[in-house]
Amino acid sequence: MAKVELKQPIVDEIKSVMDGAQSVIAVKYLGINVDDDTKLRKELRENGVVYKVYKNTLIKRAIAGTEFAGLEPDLEGPTALAVSKTDATAPARIVAKYMKTIKPLELKGGIVEGTYYPASQMDAIAAIPGREELLSRLLGSLQSPITNFARVLNQIAEKNGEGAAPAAEEAPAAE
Repeated sequence: MAKVELKQPIVDEIKSVMDGAQSVIAVKYLGINVDDDTKLRKELRENGVVYKVYKNTLIKRAIAGTEFAGLEPDLEGPTALAVSKTDATAPARIVAKYMKTIKPLELKGGIVEGTYYPASQMDAIAAIPGREELLSRLLGSLQSPITNFARVLNQIAEKNGEGAAPAAEEAPAAE
């Protein structure tokens, strides 16, 4: 069997991992120890991010002609891919968090929602909160005016001596 035929299943695997991905981040991992790598992989996995090391030539074959082809310049030296299909910023955010304590770890660049970002711009992507946090902030900002309005109405009612609605009086028991 030819070498190309042996490598085709790996190229197909890379394509399937990237199929439908919101973001694909190239990570330089050379020099990190096993404990740090295990912690990083665990948190990525918990957040629905696939993190895997592939040969650059196989990645290049898999991304050729796809929306992820912009990653090709970043595929030099040891490269791991962090791929998320659910949260576009999760890979960059998690890797950037670990970069603070694991010095050899580095973001090379990535494709986030169809747009290529070089390493110099990955910090901005990493600073974007996750989907859940953004939704909770939105809900909080939507609830705030309603809560304040209700509080003002309550204060006006108390000032006018109306107070809270009186409790229903009990009807006399029939004898």
